[in-house]
Amino acid sequence: MSPPRAPQPTSITVHQASRVLEVGFEDGARFRIPFELMRVYSPSAEVQGHGPGQETLQTGKRGVLVEALEPVGHYGVRPTFSDGHDSGIYTWDYLYRLGADEAALWTRYEEQLAAAGVDRDAPMPPKPARSCGSHHS
Repeated sequence: MSPPRAPQPTSITVHQASRVLEVGFEDGARFRIPFELMRVYSPSAEVQGHGPGQETLQTGKRGVLVEALEPVGHYGVRPTFSDGHDSGIYTWDYLYRLGADEAALWTRYEEQLAAAGVDRDAPMPPKPARSCGSHHS
């Protein structure tokens, strides 16, 4: 038995003024997903890490915009956000989940912020410098 097919989108509209991605699906569902939610829950390794517990809490993303939306095969899109983040591929299934679970995801995000003792609008800390492994004398 094959796995259930991910819901296919019938329309995708980027609304810059209201900062939402509107996605309609063939099952009749229609979601207005805030750019901030998309950015905070980016499926990229930069945000999600490479395993459980390696996630990077995102802050300061309330005003983020989607500057470009590039199709990826027949299964998703890759947005370029105004903060330069562009490594997340959002599958149709993932976008559907972001829309369907929006309230629970916001609650979880607020709980993570509170646990970390940071504000939603706090700037992201600078990324640590990467070492190339060579030592110069």
